[in-house]
This record gives sequence, structure tokens and C-alpha cells, in this order.
Amino acid sequence: MRESCRIVKETLDFVGKNIKAGMTTKEVDDLVYRYITSCGAYPSSLGYEGFPASACVSVNDVVVHGIPSDDIILVDGDIVSVDITAEKNGFNGDAARTFLIGNVSEEKRRLVKVTEECFFKAIEGLRAGTPLYDIGYAVQTYAEANGYGVVRALTGHGIGRDMHEEPAVPNFGRRGTGVRLKAGMTICIEPMINMGTWKVWQDPADGWTIRTMDGKSSAHYENTVLITEDGAEILTL
Repeated sequence: MRESCRIVKETLDFVGKNIKAGMTTKEVDDLVYRYITSCGAYPSSLGYEGFPASACVSVNDVVVHGIPSDDIILVDGDIVSVDITAEKNGFNGDAARTFLIGNVSEEKRRLVKVTEECFFKAIEGLRAGTPLYDIGYAVQTYAEANGYGVVRALTGHGIGRDMHEEPAVPNFGRRGTGVRLKAGMTICIEPMINMGTWKVWQDPADGWTIRTMDGKSSAHYENTVLITEDGAEILTL
């Protein structure tokens, strides 16, 4: 898994150096496919339950699962979540980043910053024995204190031989509840934070794209995390 996670991290770094206004989201997806396969790995999203691309590329009000397209062109001021998974030697790594395109408003910049901070709040004190929903409690408390909505319809997840495994890892919850984490568990913690309402809807046009109910922007930040006896190791950093 360390190798798969390293490839995911390097792929996102590569995307970050090359993504820019004027590109289509399909061109972003092509970057992901080329980099992952050049490492001898496979983009796990490609063909997953029929998903047609190597990456989820989600612009502005799209929370997650944006399908890359030749028709969607990135413009100055956009924020773009790129969510990828790579499989090598039978194991997966998964992470997401939200990139700023050109001159992004201070309002959107703050959303992206707080979303990333939510992740790091979630891993403070995380270790074997921590109740699972302490993660969501930390994300929800920090996001809502900053005036944002926390998506409830989608969660993080376990990961290993499969891209999505138990347990589900919500971004909300009651402190002190849920199963106790064990050393050796690998989970994806992925705050999905909305500028406005926490409510979302699935676009019936493609059956994948998840959008904010109020049309305001959303940001996404994810890493694969290894639980240890005395802490948590971020495998995709």
C-alpha cells in the first residue's frame, strides 16, 4: 500500500503543477491516466461500477464524482477537486486535492484552506483505540465553527485490496461512539465541505455527479491513513 499511496501522491503533485485555465477536465483526466500507468499501476476508478474515467474531476459546486469531459473547460477563478485511486500489486491508495485555478476569490480560497484543515483536525490524537466517530466529530465541529456545511450523504472508507472497504468514515458524528480503531487499519479520511448548505443532489443526467443543493462551491481533501498503536501515518503525503 505504501507504493500505491506514493504513486497517488506523486500523481496529484504532477496534476497540481500542470492544471491551468483553458484545460478541459478530460485533459486533467489524461494527466492522471498517463502518470499512474507510467508507474506500472492502474487507476482503480476506471471502470469502477461503470465509471468512465481515471479521476473524478469536480468543479466549483460539484462535490465529488465529476465525470471528466471535453466540454467542461476550466476558467480563471474555478476550484477543482481531483480524486484518484491507484492500484499496484493488489493494493490501493486513494487521495484528493482541491486545486485553485488562477485568480480565485478569497471566499473560495478560505473554503479550500478550511477543508484541508478539517482533515488535520481529524487526525489529531488519532491512534489505535480511538472511537471511529471521533473523526467525524472533529471535522464537523471545525467546519461548522467556520460557517460551512458538512456533506452527510457521502463518507470516507476503509481501503486495501479493494478501493472501498469497511468501515464507512463519516465527516460528522458523536464523540466517543463507533467501533474502536485498530493498529494496522488503513482508512480514507476525506472532508467534503460546502460553502453553504450540507445538502447535495445527484445529477440524473449521468447518475454520478454530486452537486451542492444551493449551487455554492464545495471543496474536498483526502488522504489514506494508517492507524498505528501510537498515532496515525498519512500514506499519501
